[in-house]
Amino acid sequence: MKVQIYAMTHKKFTPPSDPMYIPLQVGRAAHEPLGYLGDDTGDSISSLNCYYSELTGMYWVWKNVHDCDVIGICHYRRYLLNDKEELLSQSEIDSILKEYDVITTKCLDLNFSYEYGFQQNHTVEDLQAANNAIAKLYPDFYPLYLSCLKENHTYFGNMMICSKELYDKYCEFLFPIFQEMSHELDLDSYDDYHKRLYGFISEFIWMVWVKYQGLHPYECKVGLVGEKKETTEVISHIWDMLYKKEITGAKTYFLSAKEKRPDLLMEASDIHNHLHICLQVISTCEFESDTYGKILLPISDLYGIQLMEYMAKLNRYSIELLAHIAQNTVDANYLDKIKGDFKELNCSPIAMKISLKLYADNSTDYETACEILHLQALPL
Repeated sequence: MKVQIYAMTHKKFTPPSDPMYIPLQVGRAAHEPLGYLGDDTGDSISSLNCYYSELTGMYWVWKNVHDCDVIGICHYRRYLLNDKEELLSQSEIDSILKEYDVITTKCLDLNFSYEYGFQQNHTVEDLQAANNAIAKLYPDFYPLYLSCLKENHTYFGNMMICSKELYDKYCEFLFPIFQEMSHELDLDSYDDYHKRLYGFISEFIWMVWVKYQGLHPYECKVGLVGEKKETTEVISHIWDMLYKKEITGAKTYFLSAKEKRPDLLMEASDIHNHLHICLQVISTCEFESDTYGKILLPISDLYGIQLMEYMAKLNRYSIELLAHIAQNTVDANYLDKIKGDFKELNCSPIAMKISLKLYADNSTDYETACEILHLQALPL
């Protein structure tokens, strides 16, 4: 069985050594060639990449690849992994597909319905255009789609491995939806992030289609390699302002960046949690300045490396204490240890309280932790 997995990319990267993984430059019709196979030959929508994102590559594979039995789609930074958190090999794929119809990502459990979350990052009109298109084209599919909108699940990243026959069947279903949506929307009036609407909503449609077809999916972990360039740029700019003690400026800049890229804080963007720590530092500095009239956090290096390590250690201590509280395993020996750990950090009560608040599952555990550390549990 011949397997080809296409790694969609818009920038140079180091591909996996396994030749089964094939780099495919998406949107090459509008960009400089990177030296990889491109999505701009044969039957192609490469020039529409600004609206479709990695889907222009998926379209190209659908229309132009006819010499393999199994097709896979992954990204230059994201790969489907086995239980050892290694890239899937052909033998593993062969074995899995004997029992399952498709290999895809683990289903994400959101903190809210998909409908609510989508409308927070896009618009009601965007979702309504999708609803209208699906209702018109696929009335039998539409009720399940509406039901899933109210639930809190979705797949991630348009990532899949399945037979070429099944892949083609999905693409035949998917792409007419966006053609229909285009009659209602003026995507050229959107900013670059929101313009990629079809790429975003297709992840959810994939999950519903798998359900609708009654497929048996094998869900596995996604491995992320390296921060997004956009994320590292935001972090670097924030640290520069924090080093200069421009706390308000750092906060304003972040809010502006997040408005342009609502996915900044998602795990796929901030895989090392560095941006989250930047925000924790900003919040701590604000409260310290208001409470003490000065910033107590040790902001001493331009690139934030030392402070990042300091905050990561503080958070580890908070997580450990809260876990012991939740498991009811706090004894005298542990109390002496954890109090010593926090004391060694020599951080302000504000920093400790914010760290605890971030990681506490409930107010009771938070208040108990503050009591143990002799902190006044304020509603931060």
